[in-house]
Amino acid sequence: MRLKSGNIKTHLDRGNCEDAKETYALYKERVPQGNAEVERRIAECGKVARKKQDFTETAFGLNMRMIYVEGGTFTMGCTGEQGSECDDDEKPAHLVMLSGFWMGETEVTVGQFRVFVSETGYRTDAEKEGGAWRWMQVNGEWKWKQVKGLYWIHDVNGNARNRSEDNHPVLYISWNDANAFCEWLARKTGKNFRLPTEAEWEFAARGGNKSRGYKYAGSNYLNDIAWYGNINSGTTANGRTHSVKTKSPNELGIYDMSGNVLEWCEDWYGGYSSASQTDPTGPESGSFRVLRGGGWFGGAQHCRVSNRIADSPGSRSNGSVFRVVLH
Repeated sequence: MRLKSGNIKTHLDRGNCEDAKETYALYKERVPQGNAEVERRIAECGKVARKKQDFTETAFGLNMRMIYVEGGTFTMGCTGEQGSECDDDEKPAHLVMLSGFWMGETEVTVGQFRVFVSETGYRTDAEKEGGAWRWMQVNGEWKWKQVKGLYWIHDVNGNARNRSEDNHPVLYISWNDANAFCEWLARKTGKNFRLPTEAEWEFAARGGNKSRGYKYAGSNYLNDIAWYGNINSGTTANGRTHSVKTKSPNELGIYDMSGNVLEWCEDWYGGYSSASQTDPTGPESGSFRVLRGGGWFGGAQHCRVSNRIADSPGSRSNGSVFRVVLH
């Protein structure tokens, strides 16, 4: 008899530890020797489910702090505090109900991505395809330019980083690269790590059930919580990224959801519906993936919690990074 791992995996991925245990107990009645990997996951699920609190993922020395975001209901999109700055793709605002999840306290850093590469030998899209895009001055004008040889070890100006910058967000990362990191972490830990859905990202940025209704992630005063720039000049934030956790966090204790670097989400980019949704995952297919949060090169408008950006999954630049969630 084969273990119905799909059913058990679904229970474990959703944190339904008791259902997983009951299903596994039925299996063991027929196969007394059991399955060691499933037993390990059930034991780990029990520990996390009992706590439902923040924890640090220590596998491979990542020391990745995960903040528990209690499930709840919120209005996603162009809400009142966004004023007149909403773009058309932020409308209509609509009700979303989400299950609980854990969100990375920070964007994935250079040091954490270095661990992934060291463990796997992974080569990013930038390395495989000859370079990446930089937001830079060209003949006195700020614009995007494709530059050969750029990949994750480089800073916004194309200089190789030293270890003192391991706590900066990693750059030149495509959606494909971000997803590969999450799949590796999930496979090695047996936990359901992945990229955040767009709805999860916005709910967490707004402060979850602790939200105070801010325009940005944690404040109406952007300088308090974000490293950001002016898209017309490329100047503010000193034209570079900064170490994570150097501005104030939002209501949940999560950092840099406004500013520093744009963050990839799991979803394909698509239009909104006015219908209420439960745990939405976006369109089934598309040409572009979603990025959120603004960054060192962009203006205040792009740091708003409802603002949306779209780019192709293989695109990589000095303006894109990611953070992980655990469901």
